[in-house]
Amino acid sequence: MPDTTVLDGVAHEPGVAKPDPILIADGVVRRFGGLTAVNVGHFEVQRNTITALIGPNGAGKSTFFNLLTSFDTAQEGSGTFDGKPLRKVSPHKVARSGMVRTFQLTKALEGMSVMENMRLGAQDQPGESLLTAFVPPLWKSREREITEQAHDLLHRFKLYEKRDDSAGSLSGGQRKLLEMARALMSKPTMVMLDEPMAGVNPALTESLLEHIIELKDEGMTVLFVEHDMHMVRRISDWVAVMAQGELIAEGPASTVMQNAAVQDAYLGAHHDTDLGEDL
Repeated sequence: MPDTTVLDGVAHEPGVAKPDPILIADGVVRRFGGLTAVNVGHFEVQRNTITALIGPNGAGKSTFFNLLTSFDTAQEGSGTFDGKPLRKVSPHKVARSGMVRTFQLTKALEGMSVMENMRLGAQDQPGESLLTAFVPPLWKSREREITEQAHDLLHRFKLYEKRDDSAGSLSGGQRKLLEMARALMSKPTMVMLDEPMAGVNPALTESLLEHIIELKDEGMTVLFVEHDMHMVRRISDWVAVMAQGELIAEGPASTVMQNAAVQDAYLGAHHDTDLGEDL
């Protein structure tokens, strides 16, 4: 069950300040022509928690997620990650600073093996430099470390037996596992998951849930976008809700699901969405 102790006393309102935020967004606006897709006044993610970002289709979640991870650029606003500015910082530098993300549509390089995909996720690879590539003693030790780390993660995600297989041969759920494992190769402090359950069969859903909980247990912060309300209720410490590009509610899942604005937003778009206590 989620542990919300660290967020006790935090008001259940959109844009509320957190005791120890690792990620902060301020006055973020993204327009596409005459359409304002995102207009978030203030948003914070508490360190070492699992936070869900939810909302009906067209709420602006994915766009906001891309802005937070620097895969898109806002016309207005600023942000910080672990105290460092995010504005105009390229995605690979954001990842190098400790914030990594996965995608709704997995980005496994299908022509490469599972093991080769894992190696790509590691940082500080001296063998990639032209100056050191021809001097094996300068990179062999690091290559062994990367291989050992990859083996450990593949064992953990139950993909070790697939290590030499093409990533393109994996099932949709296995690709999700590979993408999460590859993200951990960089030893991040925050993991951003874009709809981690999308396209995953029930047999692997439980495994993915356990892995996400383990990330927090190991000291990482998790922010995820998700439509599966059962998952949101099960693992999230805190929930932020967007509608029409704005943040309309924040709080624990049980509180947010009873919020009138949230129910209005969902019932206006998804009449079959169950936000009740039985989730």
